[in-house]
Amino acid sequence: MANKNYSFDTKRIHAGYSSEDHFHAVNTPIYQTAAFDLGDIDRARRLWTGSESGGIYTRVGNPTVSVLEQRIAELDGGTAAIGVASGMAAITYAVLLLGEGGGNIISASSLYGAAQESLTHFFPKFGITTKFVKNRDDVSEYESLIDENTKAIYLESISNPNIEVYDFEAIAEVAHKHGVPVVVDNTVATPYLFRPFEHGADIIVYSATKGISGHGNTIAGLVVEKGDFVYSKERFPQFHTKSYKMRDLQGNPRTPLELAPNSPFVSSLRVFYLEFIGATLGAFDAFLVLQGLSTLSERLTKQVATTKKLVAYLENKKEVEWVRHPFAKDSNYKELADRYFPNGAGAVFSFGFGGTREQIKTFIESLEIVSYHVNIGDVRTLIANPPETTHGELEPKLHELADIPGNLLRISVGLEDADDLIADLDQAFEKAFRE
Repeated sequence: MANKNYSFDTKRIHAGYSSEDHFHAVNTPIYQTAAFDLGDIDRARRLWTGSESGGIYTRVGNPTVSVLEQRIAELDGGTAAIGVASGMAAITYAVLLLGEGGGNIISASSLYGAAQESLTHFFPKFGITTKFVKNRDDVSEYESLIDENTKAIYLESISNPNIEVYDFEAIAEVAHKHGVPVVVDNTVATPYLFRPFEHGADIIVYSATKGISGHGNTIAGLVVEKGDFVYSKERFPQFHTKSYKMRDLQGNPRTPLELAPNSPFVSSLRVFYLEFIGATLGAFDAFLVLQGLSTLSERLTKQVATTKKLVAYLENKKEVEWVRHPFAKDSNYKELADRYFPNGAGAVFSFGFGGTREQIKTFIESLEIVSYHVNIGDVRTLIANPPETTHGELEPKLHELADIPGNLLRISVGLEDADDLIADLDQAFEKAFRE
């Protein structure tokens, strides 16, 4: 379908799949197998050298997962994608590959808690440090931090939990001027609301656990490659280094760029990282993500519409100090959101609870429809207190850097009736502030 001018809604259901290749099954089969018959020793050689595509061992490839990989690559307009065991595996693989041999990442300073913690304390163990941009809206600050050892600029398309939106094209322009790729975590937006490659990104990472699968029933991650970034030999020697593991049919070692000129990043992840670290996406999990992906547009359309109603409701509550979402009346991101997110800047938002910690406790415990847990992008509406949960591992100085005050509550909007959700929030506020 890549050569057809089909719309997003057609591709999310059909891309990457031909029933003729799967015993004419209407739904993508679950290939629940550890390994695949090789046929004969000549075919085995072709498989091992990439001269022929086919199953070898599910740790490095599986037909169910392959359908998901091809589908998400087409939806994002990329050349290749790889499925991994979680969103954090996607982030970790991408950062480790770009930072091979050491270097630094330039990152926005408001991120998902585990991502920010890993950039701060985990990756330095492997020689990869991070420079966090303090003024996340200042494009010149991103550029000022770039040096000869910078390996990427890392952003979230919609930041979690502050719901910030950045000028992606301007940031990508300064990154590319210095030969640095842009990595965008597009988890909150999904490819339905935002297509990062169209605005300068080079690599996309997803926690497909969230909005892409959308039902809170599986853990999955994806990495997508645009395929046209020029990796210089000086900054990225890993893409120019020959490896026997990437040999051709005659046994000649090849570089990732020689093996896959249009997808050296994903090919390197599959040949080395998936092979040796092994954070594999299982066939059944990939099947569940595919099921969720098929209803992505309808889900996000309703969730965004409900988000608009909830934001308006909360802005008029005296118990609420502020609301963070481009739909909010005093948002600084409305213009950028209108430019980059014409269908709405996601269905996650945060607000400042105007009461004590004990009142927050009463408020959350009083909710009857809204669920208290740390996922986002579910069919259920979810609430969390990030300062003590998703971002609780961050040191106080990082909370300050990321602008995460202690009274911040985050809501991920599901598919329930908007009026029922408002009524649920209303009765919880009433109980929390009852004198």
